[in-house]
Amino acid sequence: MHTDPIADMLIRVRNAQNAGHPGVAMPASRMKREIARVMKAEGYIAAFNVTAEDGRPELRIELKYNDDGQAAINGLKRESKPGLRRYCGHADIPRVLNGLGTAVLSTSQGVMSGKEARQRKLGGEVICTVW
Repeated sequence: MHTDPIADMLIRVRNAQNAGHPGVAMPASRMKREIARVMKAEGYIAAFNVTAEDGRPELRIELKYNDDGQAAINGLKRESKPGLRRYCGHADIPRVLNGLGTAVLSTSQGVMSGKEARQRKLGGEVICTVW
């Protein structure tokens, strides 16, 4: 049992990319699926899907590399942790590397990127940042 399954997801993705693996699998949840959807929309991962492995849902993420074998994700950071939640208004959404990275937020209208939340004028919990 993990106390922070989202941090576990981010660490699995980081470790798989550092090792050069084509993909990574982990236990699935709705929040992890939504984070993967945002990462796919922003171009950080190639694909993701949810399958039922032995009756348990499993999230499989296909990692993205360029022609030189360099990973699309240079860094991942868990921002809001179970012990210290981090919330922000739409004007205070962090700009990751001056716009080169993406913040993933959980808002009242679902999980979305920081750019989309800024456009919709929505604040929420800053789940993680990706660059």
